[in-house]
Amino acid sequence: MIKFTLLLIFLSITAFSNTITPIPNHLKINKEKAQLGKLLFNDTRLSRNDTISCASCHFLKEGGDDNLKVSIGINGLKGELNAPTVLNSVFNFRQFWDGRAKTLQEQVLGPIENPVEMDNDFKILVPKLKQTEYKQLFLNIYKEGITKESISDAISEYEKTLITPNSPFDRYLRGDKNAITKIQKEGYELFKEKGCISCHHGINIGGNLYSKFGVMINPDIKNLGKFNLTKNENDKYSFKVPSLRNIEKTPPYFHDGRVSDLNEVVKLMTLYQLGRDISDAEVFKIVEFLKSLNGEIKVGKE
Repeated sequence: MIKFTLLLIFLSITAFSNTITPIPNHLKINKEKAQLGKLLFNDTRLSRNDTISCASCHFLKEGGDDNLKVSIGINGLKGELNAPTVLNSVFNFRQFWDGRAKTLQEQVLGPIENPVEMDNDFKILVPKLKQTEYKQLFLNIYKEGITKESISDAISEYEKTLITPNSPFDRYLRGDKNAITKIQKEGYELFKEKGCISCHHGINIGGNLYSKFGVMINPDIKNLGKFNLTKNENDKYSFKVPSLRNIEKTPPYFHDGRVSDLNEVVKLMTLYQLGRDISDAEVFKIVEFLKSLNGEIKVGKE
């Protein structure tokens, strides 16, 4: 009863902010930096043994992730968490599941230095790249040339271009009432009525707050989430709420990739987070709504 009361209070407090806004068609970027960042994003030389690039775990022409439970890094090593999509990550208030990176540029450093991803060291990487065509490419843009900061700056500038505007639902929000189907409209209403929108709102329909995984029911997880950083008991099992944009294209789901079926995800989230019942017909409608969040992936059009 106490949990249910707290849930109602939470829903009431957050109701004023429960809005979804369309993705803009374009963002202001530095094109020269973005073009350089694109080269780096796809270059396996960023890894210690020249086998792994950013694109190895982020398939941009699909959902921006790798559709694996956990990613495979250097020497076949497996990560601990499901790789989030890089698409629309510019709209997240933090990066990574635990939010340890405050900016895209800070996020870039993580995979390069992670021993189970690229396993590199910038003290090794910078001199390595200076022996390649990158030396002049960087000097054309950065007076300091190739540095840890200029590498991460270029890649993060490219990642700003990886947005997916003009989804059917975005067109609907802009006034085209025929952009989504009747079933999808009903799914959107259920999405709001059930309380999903309390955590999944804003431009990224998520990505703008933390939430405990298992508010109402313990989902039996091992990773402690944000607690790993803060050591605050209140942060145990809290993770950055993921974006729902292009969610149909990014299975498996959750931080540990435990579920691949989107229908099952809706059922479990309704149970874990809201403690509410949901019928198969309602699940179907919500999933149909989620499919309307697939935007246009403009790879290479920055």
